Amino acid sequence: MAARDSRTPRTSGKSRTGGKPSASAKPRTSAKPRAATKPRTSAKSGKPHRDVRPPRHPAAAGKRPQHRGQRPPRRHEEAAPPPQDNLARISGVAAVAALFAMSPKRVMRLFFDERTKPMVAPYLAELGKARKPYRELPGDELARVAGTPMHGGVVALAQPRPVLTFDVGEAERWAMDGKPLLLLDGIGNPQNLGAIARTAAFFGLPRIVLSDHPGQAAPSDASYRIAEGGLEYINVYRCEGFAPALTRLRRTYRVVGTSAESGLPLSALRATGKPVALVLGNEEKGLPRATLDACDQVITLRGGGRVQSLNVSATAAILIQMLAAT
Repeated sequence: MAARDSRTPRTSGKSRTGGKPSASAKPRTSAKPRAATKPRTSAKSGKPHRDVRPPRHPAAAGKRPQHRGQRPPRRHEEAAPPPQDNLARISGVAAVAALFAMSPKRVMRLFFDERTKPMVAPYLAELGKARKPYRELPGDELARVAGTPMHGGVVALAQPRPVLTFDVGEAERWAMDGKPLLLLDGIGNPQNLGAIARTAAFFGLPRIVLSDHPGQAAPSDASYRIAEGGLEYINVYRCEGFAPALTRLRRTYRVVGTSAESGLPLSALRATGKPVALVLGNEEKGLPRATLDACDQVITLRGGGRVQSLNVSATAAILIQMLAAT
C-alpha cells in the first residue's frame, strides 16, 4: 500500500455548516500539520473539563457598563455613609451654623435636604475648597444619617470637641473674672445636658464641669442637637474626685448645691463676695451626700406645691439667670 504524501492538502469530511462539502469550497492547507491535543479531563469523573472563562463585557458580569462620556461621581455626590463611631452627628441649622462659625475644620461631611440648601450654601463652598463631601438627601435618608427624624434639615458629621481635664488650680484663677462656675454631678439625660449648655452659652458662661459620677452624661449627638450650638461656645471639663475638688474650690468660690427640699431660699444666691460655683444633681436622686457636705450652701427652688419639682434644665435656667443678673 502506497504511503500518503504529507504534502498533499487535507480536506474536511464535512463543511462548517454541518452538511456535505461544497464542490466550490477550497480545502484548507497547512504548512505543517497541527499536533493533536487531548481535551482536559476531570480527575474524578474522567469527563472532559469545560474551560470556563470570565465574561469580558461588564454587563455580563452583573456590572453596569459606563458609557462613553459618562463621568465618575464627584466626592460631594457620594452616597450617604453610615456614621462613623468617632464622629459626632450635629443636627439643626443653629447647631451647624455655630459649628462652622467656631470650628469649620472639624466638619468632615455635610448632608442637607432641599429646604435647607439655600441656608447651607456658604458652607458648601467652604467644603468644596477643602475637598470634603456634601450631598442633598431626601428626608428618610437624612433621618438615617442623623439617627433621628428631628434633624432640622441638616446634619454635619464632625470631630467632637474634646472633654478637658479639670484642674482646681486653674479653676482658682477662673474666679478672678467673677463669673459663675457651673458644675453637674450625675445629670444622666444627654438632652438635659444639651439644654443646660444652651442656657449657659446664652448667659455667657464659658465653662461646664462634669463630675466623675458613673451616671453623668457626656456630650453626645442628642446633646449637640438640643444645645442649638451652645456646646460650640463652652469648654467642657471632667473632674475626678469631685467632692474633694469642691472642698478646694471653696477657697475662691462660694459653692452652692441644689436640693428639691430643705434648702435655703433663692435669696441666698444674691449674697455678694466670692463668685458662685453652682452644683446641679441627678434628675431623680439629686446630689449625692458627699457632694452636699462639700458645699457652702444648699438652696431649694420652691413652687406652688402642685408639682414637686422642675426639670433640672429648667432649674438651671432660672438659677443661671439669677447669677448672671447679680
